[in-house]
Formats: sequence, C-alpha cells, structure tokens
Amino acid sequence: MDEAVVDTPIPRDLVKVLGVESQIRSKAEAFTQAFLNNNTEPHPQHDPKSMLSYKAVILEYSRTKKKMLNKKRAKGINAQQKRELKIFHIKGEHQRYELFLPLHELWKQYILDLCNGLKPTSSPQSVQQKLLKADFHGAIITVVRSKCPSYVGTTGILIQEFKHVFKIVTRQDKVKVIPKRNSVFEVEINGFISYIYGNKFEQRASERSAKKFKISGTIDL
Repeated sequence: MDEAVVDTPIPRDLVKVLGVESQIRSKAEAFTQAFLNNNTEPHPQHDPKSMLSYKAVILEYSRTKKKMLNKKRAKGINAQQKRELKIFHIKGEHQRYELFLPLHELWKQYILDLCNGLKPTSSPQSVQQKLLKADFHGAIITVVRSKCPSYVGTTGILIQEFKHVFKIVTRQDKVKVIPKRNSVFEVEINGFISYIYGNKFEQRASERSAKKFKISGTIDL
C-alpha cells in the first residue's frame, strides 16, 4: 500500500462518524512507531519498518494454538497373559458337539453368501480362491491324509483355528488338536468338496484373509 494513502487525513464527514480526528504528522508517526514496537517481535536482521515492506501485520486478535496431547494407546495383552487368563480355554461342559451345530449352520450360510450360492455353474477355481481366504470356524473338517496315521479319519466341527493347529470337537464330544503341517483336510459344502493343504495354511485366519496365494502344480505333505 502507498505510504501517502496511509498518511491521508480523515475526511471531515467521517470525523463525527468515527469519533476520531486526524493528528499532525509527527504524532501519527510516533503512534505508528510505538504500535509496531509493541506488537512485532524483534528480529536480529530487520527492523519493524523494513518488515512491513514484505510481511503483513495482523492487527486482530490471534488465537493461541492448542497443544496436542499425546494420547497413550491402550496396550494389549501378550500371549503369556492370554494363557494365564485362559482366554482360549473351553470348559469341559461346553465341549459338546451339539452345542456347535448352530455355529456350523451359520458357517454354511456364510460360505453360500461368499460364493454366491455355490451353483453348479460356479467356477471351481473362483470358489477355491474365495475359500482360501474364508473363515473356517464352524466348518466340519475331516483329515484325509497325514504323516501321522492316527489322525486320518478324524472329523469334527472346527471350534478354534490357530497358526499351526486346528482344534475340533468330534461327534463323541471330544476336543482334538490336529496340526496343520503334513495333513490334508476335506471340507464339504452342499456337495462341493474342497481340500485344505495344511502346509499352505499355516497362518492365522486374520492373516490369511490378506495373503495372496500362488497356484502351484503339486503340493507335498
């Protein structure tokens, strides 16, 4: 802004409206200099007059910035604490096959919705890719191959899946822990049979949903 415009006297018709009168040049300069000294921070290289040549001065009240408080995130419990609290422990009176049949029915409906009904015209490759990332809690699984012969033929409802094992409840109301490694499992949904190769399934259910599986020609136990 031109300095001559700033120093222009207030028009007579505005003196009564504003309630102020123009001061003589020396008083106006003294007021301006005092105002700048009180409202600008001292700079080692620039005086207040030179600062006005490149930086605007805000004459209104400025709000102070609120300091962001560092919110502490809630710490989760570790694996040892989970074992001590027995979070994953199923009580003996709850280890009954019939109690988990409603969970199996919910799982079947979940898979049907995931695979768009499992129609006869559905592509097996497409269904298989969806099942690889699906949650199997509630599925009835059967061990069809294993390096440990005692596991073969074991069938039951999957009640807990961990990174390296399946925990199932059998029709005899017994809970069995089957290792995924070196085992092949069969899952049947409305006539559609799918096989789970445990060596390729050694992830938690939450991790598997985000994993990209590679198609391989042969899979060994």
